[in-house]
Amino acid sequence: QVHLVESGGGLVQAGGSLRLSCTASGRTFSPYTMGWFRQAPGKEREFVASITDNFGRTDYADSVKGRFTISRDNAKNTVYLQMNSLKPEETAVYYCAAKPAWRDVYNYWGQGTQVTVSS
Repeated sequence: QVHLVESGGGLVQAGGSLRLSCTASGRTFSPYTMGWFRQAPGKEREFVASITDNFGRTDYADSVKGRFTISRDNAKNTVYLQMNSLKPEETAVYYCAAKPAWRDVYNYWGQGTQVTVSS
């Protein structure tokens, strides 16, 4: 079992930045692929970014490429999401997730952290 706790959400003006953190406990942090997802009110949850354990390969949703950066510190069992140039439409609950590298589906989820971008 992997327990994930997100932090770093809050209120920011459009164009501003936030850094989200997700700390894992329980089973070893490695070799899990870590991901960030978000869910806006009335919308389905969507993929934002992911990072593998081996070589730290990253993947991003097209909508955040060039503005968001995912990274991980395995020594601290933590994954980060640096979000720059935030837009009001990116207001959502942001969730951290984890899965073994061989799985297609994320099977561990955090409780989420609210990000609100004001216009």
